[in-house]
Amino acid sequence: MSQNKTGTRIIVSVIAIPFIAAASYLGGILFLLFVLGIAMISFYEFVRLVKNKSTSPNIFIGLVSVAVIVLNFYFKWINFLSLVIIISSLLLLFELFHNKSSAILNLGVTYLGIFYIGLFSATLIGIRELYVFSYLLYDQGGFLIIAILVTIWICDSAAFFLGTAFGKHKLFPRVSPKKSWEGAIAGLVFSLITMMAAKFLVLEFLSITDAVVIGGLVGTIGQMGDLVESLIKRDADVKDSSALIPGHGGVFDRFDSLIFTSPFIYLYLTLPL
Repeated sequence: MSQNKTGTRIIVSVIAIPFIAAASYLGGILFLLFVLGIAMISFYEFVRLVKNKSTSPNIFIGLVSVAVIVLNFYFKWINFLSLVIIISSLLLLFELFHNKSSAILNLGVTYLGIFYIGLFSATLIGIRELYVFSYLLYDQGGFLIIAILVTIWICDSAAFFLGTAFGKHKLFPRVSPKKSWEGAIAGLVFSLITMMAAKFLVLEFLSITDAVVIGGLVGTIGQMGDLVESLIKRDADVKDSSALIPGHGGVFDRFDSLIFTSPFIYLYLTLPL
């Protein structure tokens, strides 16, 4: 990586991190807007990628659907099944008048984008608002989001640097030739350590089991999320989802692990075990 690109990445991070931390800590509408931005921009970048495969997704219905799914997680207008029926019906009806490319491919990639990016991103709202009815714990929900973000960043860094230094065995060479099993294991170990540290520093309400499970999910599912996005980009024959963030690529590139991990953390925290 060139020094210019490294410098750009650092500058962008210094600017972005305080805003992301503030949005996560304060929650409410500010965090809703943050997640809405991630979801809608990532969906748009996804649509641009899949167009390289001679498809013609319904961008308008897709963006509206993603926005409504995220907003519905916050405002709880209607139940999710009703929302799925409405979105599915609109997509099918609009495809009748689309007349571009393959209807099956168009519907498939639009559905994938809506429910992979839209629904998965929306669960971030679910995690942040889990403690909305407890004044004492609401701030802790913010710390939990920040802890997840920090864990993902440390996981990625450990996987990259230790994988580069010690990696001998390729993880998924068809998808990401530079990633190694050694790097992936390092990412998992550092994810567990980071979440355990967060538990003792700022997340006292979590049990040790909770910290281990969440750290394990970030260290495994999060890395899989990065591989899933790499698979899509490789199939579309592009390096980055966009050039929107100088030195970092696109929004989808930066938040792919968070998007993929969030629903699993949300399910763990909400389902009775």
